[in-house]
Amino acid sequence: MYRTVATATTMGGVPTDNVDFVVTLDQVPRWSDAESRSSLEYENGDPSFSNSFFPDPLKSPEEESSRNGMVSRFPVDHEINSKIYLWRGQPWNLEVDAVVNSTNENLEEAHSSPGLHAAAGPGLAEECATLGGCRTGMAKVTNAYDLPARRVIHTVGPKYAVKYHTAAENALSHCYRSCLELLIENGLRSIAMGCIYTEAKNYPREPAAHVAIRTVRRLLEKQKDEITAVVFCTGTSSDTEIYKRLLPLYFPRDKHEEEVAISKLPADVGDENGETIIDERKIRIKPLPKKANPKPSEAPDELPVSDVGLVRRNSSYLDTYLDPAFMSLIKDPDQRRQEQWEKTSQAQGGWNCAKLLGFGDLGGPPLSAAEEYSLHSRYISKANSLNLSEIAEMKIVYRGGVDSEGRPVMVVVGAHFLLRCLELERFVLYVVKEFEPLIQKPYTIVYLHSAASLQIQPDLGWMRRLQQILGRKHQRNLHAIYILHPTFHLKATIFALQMFADNVVWKKVVYVDRLLQLFRYVPREQLTIPDFVFQHDLEVNGGKGLIVDPRTKYVYQRP
Repeated sequence: MYRTVATATTMGGVPTDNVDFVVTLDQVPRWSDAESRSSLEYENGDPSFSNSFFPDPLKSPEEESSRNGMVSRFPVDHEINSKIYLWRGQPWNLEVDAVVNSTNENLEEAHSSPGLHAAAGPGLAEECATLGGCRTGMAKVTNAYDLPARRVIHTVGPKYAVKYHTAAENALSHCYRSCLELLIENGLRSIAMGCIYTEAKNYPREPAAHVAIRTVRRLLEKQKDEITAVVFCTGTSSDTEIYKRLLPLYFPRDKHEEEVAISKLPADVGDENGETIIDERKIRIKPLPKKANPKPSEAPDELPVSDVGLVRRNSSYLDTYLDPAFMSLIKDPDQRRQEQWEKTSQAQGGWNCAKLLGFGDLGGPPLSAAEEYSLHSRYISKANSLNLSEIAEMKIVYRGGVDSEGRPVMVVVGAHFLLRCLELERFVLYVVKEFEPLIQKPYTIVYLHSAASLQIQPDLGWMRRLQQILGRKHQRNLHAIYILHPTFHLKATIFALQMFADNVVWKKVVYVDRLLQLFRYVPREQLTIPDFVFQHDLEVNGGKGLIVDPRTKYVYQRP
């Protein structure tokens, strides 16, 4: 049924005449192989592979000076890197010791990785029926039958819900670790792993990829002598791009990637196993009370032997053996939570002046990097699962072209923001979803405030919350906010945001009084502008500057 590929240039396992190719490991690009990254290309028509195999996603010279002496949590390890492969294609076409099948609790064929059972033959389903199912986060092994692999390892990925984000992360981490542990237990040494998370279970892809890669890294640190190859298999170009971007964070190939990854890794990269750390579940141990006499009490001669042991096991005697650093935590979760409450109370009291000025409630402490990442991930996951077409039809936020320096542009029309007709929470979900592909790199916002002063606007507390959801990547990559036709009230609002909310983002505001001035920053052909904006520009500027043909939308300078 299978036939070996003749050369490495036919990677991808494209079937011909109903015969599937067998791809060997030496034909799969190794993560640490620099020659493969620069010379090998896919020939399956996928544009995401039209250039180099693994372009450097961390090439960011401006961030090299921001490391501040921090130590990498994932240092360069060439031995581990040599065991990592990235391949676009189906795992069961690979000639490895084991392939991973993502399935459900009953190990049913209909819920397994598409195409696996068809390639393996009916014997696989018959053996799965005898296993008695499999729990979420666990794994079971069967024969591979007609596959080129020796074994199939079946695992059950978690269903994702925003409310149980941490539980889903840890269950997914268990899936990957269970597969690798089962590989070692069965005396196998190479494994091909597809993406265990699926659209059917609503798991957001990028957070899931973080969990997968860091879990594999942590296990290889402990068991690298037992495993020779781990192949990450992707089925779509979006998954491939995610892995190409995240692999250097956890498997840096040189010191440059290690240093740059320090600033790009999430705040929470899990414990020594890659699982999310839950502070509330830590055991809290306080030091035993000290006594005035540090010396252990002497046992009286008349006491029985058993009583002598009791006398010696007193607190002052134990203190001589216990490590104080082990017996106390620097800051336990209860104390930290109390401090957070106090901080919140102080923050709410401090921003009362903004509320009195009519700018809304800007209270609450700033979020940590880990909190922002978790908040953003939850909103992205929920936004991807909803139909928000009614928000898109309102044309409040939409993509433009690029600015004069090639940065992508997002257009916001203030007059279309009809607060009485809008559900703010759904609008936030739509904004997060639309901004997600833009904030990965430098971008620009154009805000058309023309005639927007007639509409009721949300307070600044809502604006601050939206900014926290977008996260620090939005803050870092935002180049500028060009505001057309600003009013005095809007400028006062921006000043309040600079003072009370975020001095970094709102310092990037550039006020633009007329359309012709805006076109210096963003070319006219790169913007879709509503007709009323042209009319408003003529009214505000007294007919000076621009003349607009309402039929052809041609804009030219008035003589």
